Amino acid sequence: MAGATDLLVHWPIRPEAQDKTYLDLSAISELRPFRWTDVSLHIGALTTYWDILRDPQTRAEFPLLHEAARQVGAIQIQSRGTWAGNIANGSPAADGVPVLLAYDASVVLTSMAGSREIPLREYYTGYRNSVRRSDELITSIILPRRRYDFSVFHKVGARRAQAITKVGIAVTREAGARAANPWRVVASSVAATVRRCPAIEAFLASGALVRVPSDFFASIDADIRPIDDIRSTASYRRTVLARLLYHSLRGVSATVV
Repeated sequence: MAGATDLLVHWPIRPEAQDKTYLDLSAISELRPFRWTDVSLHIGALTTYWDILRDPQTRAEFPLLHEAARQVGAIQIQSRGTWAGNIANGSPAADGVPVLLAYDASVVLTSMAGSREIPLREYYTGYRNSVRRSDELITSIILPRRRYDFSVFHKVGARRAQAITKVGIAVTREAGARAANPWRVVASSVAATVRRCPAIEAFLASGALVRVPSDFFASIDADIRPIDDIRSTASYRRTVLARLLYHSLRGVSATVV
C-alpha cells in the first residue's frame, strides 16, 4: 500500500480486508520522485497529487493532471493519495485514471523477474481487476510529452467538491498529430472500469456533424454499456455523458455545432 486512502476509509466495513497482510511502500524513497526526460514524464509510484499540484512544468504541459488532482478529495487526501494507488485501486469512478488515459499513459510493473510496460488502456480486465500479477508492483507511470491544442476534464457529482463521480470525461486533442486520429476520449463512472472510447474518437475524426447531444448516442453505445448503481441510472449516465461531450466540444471541433 502507498497512501492507503481508500483502504483505511473502508476498513470498518470490509472485514475481509482486515485478514490480509499489507506491505507499506512509503519508506522506499526510490519510488517517490517524478522526473522529466526529453520525451516523457515519469510519475513515481509514491508521487502524490500534491507533488504534481506544486510543479509548474506539469501544469504547463499536462494541465489535466492539475484539474483532476484539485478534485481528488480534500487537501489531506491530495497530500497522501498517489496516482499509482488510484490506478491500483481500480475504481470506475477514479479521478486520476481518466486524465492519465487521455494523455496515453503507460504503467511500469516490476517484480523480482524484471519490469514490463503496459499501456494504461490495456491495464484493466474488469471491475477492480487488471493484468498486474500478484508478485508485481506498480513502480511508475509514463506519460509521453506531446503538444495538445485542446484538453478538458469534467466531473459530475452530487456537489462541486469531495464527491464521488457520477459521470466524468477527459478529452485531449493532439496538435499536429501524425496519427490518423488526434482525439483521446475517456469516460469514467459509466462502466465497470474507466474506459477509453475509440468509437467516439473515430466519430469526432470522421467529420460527421453533431447538432444535438443525442448525436453522440450511437458512438457511446458502441463504446460502453452504462451501469445502474446507487449513485445513478444507466439512462442518466448515457444522457449526461452525451451532454458533457457536446458542450465541451462545441466550438472546439468544427463538426460539433
